[in-house]
Amino acid sequence: MKPVIGVTPDFNAGDRQEWGGKEPTYFLRARYVRAIEELGGVPVILPLVADRSARRRLLQGIDGLLLTGSGPDLDPSLYAEQKRFTFPIVAKRRSSFELDLVRLAISKHIPTLAICGGMQTMNVACGGSLYQDLPAQVDHVLQHRQTTPAVQLYHSVSIAPGSLLNRIVKHTRMRVNSSHHQSVKAVGHPLIASATAPDGIVEAIEHPTHPFFLGLQWHPEFLFERHLLHRRLFQTFLRAASHRPALQPSPARRGNNS
Repeated sequence: MKPVIGVTPDFNAGDRQEWGGKEPTYFLRARYVRAIEELGGVPVILPLVADRSARRRLLQGIDGLLLTGSGPDLDPSLYAEQKRFTFPIVAKRRSSFELDLVRLAISKHIPTLAICGGMQTMNVACGGSLYQDLPAQVDHVLQHRQTTPAVQLYHSVSIAPGSLLNRIVKHTRMRVNSSHHQSVKAVGHPLIASATAPDGIVEAIEHPTHPFFLGLQWHPEFLFERHLLHRRLFQTFLRAASHRPALQPSPARRGNNS
């Protein structure tokens, strides 16, 4: 059977005119959904429920988790820093949901792929930190917001030999696109950095003992149709999800009249 993949959407809490204005709105680039569907999975867009028991129940119904990118940034207070720049902040409803799901996915061994802002959430959930703005905080940094379309490759990354990413793409170097102004600063425990850009910026992180727990700073959903290595990322993720034992629901509590 095709694996069911929970996909996290972005969320407008009522302050983003481009996505619903004052009306709270979920939204998601269709490319994420299409990558999962076209490569053999069943995508399910997850509601950002606040109740933790409801979050656990959602995870019982999926085989893998895809954390998508985000326009706004995580609140720096989530990694013990003060906000230094004027960039917009991810809605608390989304950040709370995704941070919790990352930790649950680790404990439940749920295959997880995190893209761009999703990778940053993965890192912060594990106690890591972020550069709030690469151009302002890192000397001699590359321009990580390419001006060419995201369907085009932009710079190379070096991949750690023996890492999960290395085993997937079967190379120690590959070319990626780039559309971010933040990135991992301190890597959270027990994650490891498995790819870096030529300027040393972390481009991929992973959990060394988890069956499949990988964060990518680039956007393979723009590249999978034309580039084999980026297609392999989704294919391997879906294969890991399809082989994962199903989570068993918690036993129902018996009422007084039972």
